[in-house]
Amino acid sequence: MSDDSCYHCGAPCKSINIKIDDKSFCCNGCKTVFEILNQSNLHCYYDLTNNPGIIPSEIKGKYNYLENSEIVSKLLEFDDGNTAIIQFNIPSIHCSSCIWVLENLSKLNPDIRTTLVNFQNKTVHVTFSSKETTLKEIVELMTSIGYEPYISLEDASSGKKKQNRHLTYQVAVAGFAFGNIMLMSLPEYFQMDEFWLNQFKPFFRGLMFVFALPVLLYSAQNYFISAFKGLKNKILNIDVPIALGISVLFMRSTFDIVFNLGQGYFDSFSGLVFFLLIGKIFQQRTYNFLSFERDYKSYFPIAITKIGKDRREQNIPVYDIKKGDRLLVRHQELVPVDGILINGDALLDYSFVTGEANPVIKQSGDKIFAGGKQMGSSFEMDVLETMSQSYLTQLWSNDIFKKKKTYSIKSLTDAISKKFTFIILSIALISGLYWFFIDPTEAFNVVTAVLIIACPCALALAAPFALGNMLRLFGKNKLYLKNANIIEDMAKIDTLVFDKTGTLTTNKSHVKYNGELLSDKEKSYIKSLLRNSNHTLSRKLYDFIKEEPFLDVTNFKEEIGKGISGNCEGMGILLGSSLFVESNEIDTILQTAIWVKINNKIKGKFIFENTYRKDLQDVFKKLQQKFRLIVLSGDNEGEKERLRKLLPNQVAYYFNQKPQQKLDFIKDLQLKGKNVMMIGDGLNDAGALAQSDVGLAVSEDINIFSPACDGIIDAKKFRIIPNYLKLAKNTVLLIKISFIISFIYNTLGMYFAIQGLLSPIVAAILMPLSSISVVIFVSLGTGYLVKKTDICH
Repeated sequence: MSDDSCYHCGAPCKSINIKIDDKSFCCNGCKTVFEILNQSNLHCYYDLTNNPGIIPSEIKGKYNYLENSEIVSKLLEFDDGNTAIIQFNIPSIHCSSCIWVLENLSKLNPDIRTTLVNFQNKTVHVTFSSKETTLKEIVELMTSIGYEPYISLEDASSGKKKQNRHLTYQVAVAGFAFGNIMLMSLPEYFQMDEFWLNQFKPFFRGLMFVFALPVLLYSAQNYFISAFKGLKNKILNIDVPIALGISVLFMRSTFDIVFNLGQGYFDSFSGLVFFLLIGKIFQQRTYNFLSFERDYKSYFPIAITKIGKDRREQNIPVYDIKKGDRLLVRHQELVPVDGILINGDALLDYSFVTGEANPVIKQSGDKIFAGGKQMGSSFEMDVLETMSQSYLTQLWSNDIFKKKKTYSIKSLTDAISKKFTFIILSIALISGLYWFFIDPTEAFNVVTAVLIIACPCALALAAPFALGNMLRLFGKNKLYLKNANIIEDMAKIDTLVFDKTGTLTTNKSHVKYNGELLSDKEKSYIKSLLRNSNHTLSRKLYDFIKEEPFLDVTNFKEEIGKGISGNCEGMGILLGSSLFVESNEIDTILQTAIWVKINNKIKGKFIFENTYRKDLQDVFKKLQQKFRLIVLSGDNEGEKERLRKLLPNQVAYYFNQKPQQKLDFIKDLQLKGKNVMMIGDGLNDAGALAQSDVGLAVSEDINIFSPACDGIIDAKKFRIIPNYLKLAKNTVLLIKISFIISFIYNTLGMYFAIQGLLSPIVAAILMPLSSISVVIFVSLGTGYLVKKTDICH
């Protein structure tokens, strides 16, 4: 680049020439980009000012097929004309630097809203503005910075991923070279003094150098690439000492051969790379065997209402949805699949997907996408695509719903890993200098062995595998958490806050009617209105009233904590509290009731006698030993005396709490230094669930998938909540024990390496074995804890 060219975009600096040190910039935009990107020394070809950046010639035209709207529509997971979502497979994702770059694509192109990397699956989930940028531009940007997506329509439709055999080929090359170099080294090992061997000794040494070159340039390239990217971003990652050790062996061996000082250590060099790669393959297979990829289909506790051909309604799990099924989506329910709107109008809140709170209006015949929450009355839809629970989980993990927290275990791991690499390099340097004055030939072996054996891989793997495996085991036992870090949050909890209705109570209640006799027509009005609501009491009353057919409801509204209203055949219907229907009779504190008002006339009320969970008393007795317990309810005090007799004396009760009051109550506890878990049904307490340190929604065959919560527990497992909390604490303890084991291993390994008792090849074998042993330890440990704590029944 010439002195008169912009350092960022390469354009000529004409009338404007802004200088920073020795670098020139053609505009303030390019200067700003440089200042942002210089934090990580990341160079890219894209200009934040929305002016076309310099795309390398080999990329131009490569992705023209992405201008075809049909192809783009097949690749996109979501597109409402304003926001689009796509998932890319990125084979070149390798280290934490890759994650940082990909999750900061919005700094390179502001029209990219969020990016979420799945390191294990090597995928990145991109949300972008389809009005301001195109899929082609995003792919060109990613390719230009070294992260070319693997795009295949055939694989996308079949659900198959391209198998990456690159590592296998690297192992094959290293193994072939290692075997041949060892064979050619044998005569010198045994110090054979034979005329023809001596004549061809330089030839064989040169041949060993030739065999070692592809090992360096091809088999070991990933270590050098990772180390370079880390150093470029001012990060000392765990591949830096490995790359340094490989370089030392190769340069020393080359020096010996060039100056005829010996045969060098090409056998140790190629063997080191070979065993490192073999270890990597074993690690990958171990990771796959202990995969944390949760089997959403087996336990994701969300249901949806299916309408049969005879118009009968049936609650089914979302994974049983089939193409062509007719579904009923109520107020506040989530659309679980892509489909066509058939009956009714939809007012869909896609903030769950896009982060934008403006509801989208859809009418009969329109296509609707999974992830939208219905804000109006109920509607019917026909299914176009079968359920993808991984997609719902991906939405659940959206950055929009992440709580800003610091995780002590992750922070400890990151801090140790960074400092550990620096300490390793220092010890290797000091050891090398010491041995250089005692035995120079041994110095190189000692430095290499120290750099390899002390790799902190085992330390870095302990927490992810322990938390990930426990996440999987929790899921199999009906506690589904948003991510593994929630387990660490659960281990810190000291205060538990319970909602009452739908949490402490079951969905089965004894219902009786008190008031003016209702005609069949009026019962149909009531049931038709209830059909739109997802509230626990609405569902109970809906199941209690048997009258059909359903009638069309207009102007449906649901006021949280008060009631529901709407029009049916010109009649105004209100169902809710006495205040909501403007009754002169105040609700007695001894009962829970839904009042009925039809055409401005109060007809009467349905009275509910709650049924509490059978293990409720036992659960609270176990929890009171270690936690402060609070019942926080929006209902009146009708059940207070009954609960006092049922629950321990230490439990505190707060009734008539509106949603905002619940949220403020949780916030006040946190300001007093409490770590709070809120357990509710996800309806009227969404704000409190979001505010709490851990928000747990109790699910009982209804579609209340709330992005505000951190976890969903099957109502049948309510009695095991004390065991889940105990397991979380024990898992954190297990991680700390694995840290100690890893530290002891590294200390012993360096002790032998510094004394020259450990060869580089042995170090290369032990390094991956240590990682695998820690992974097996935490995986078996978490399995043992689950059996010991008994959450499987």
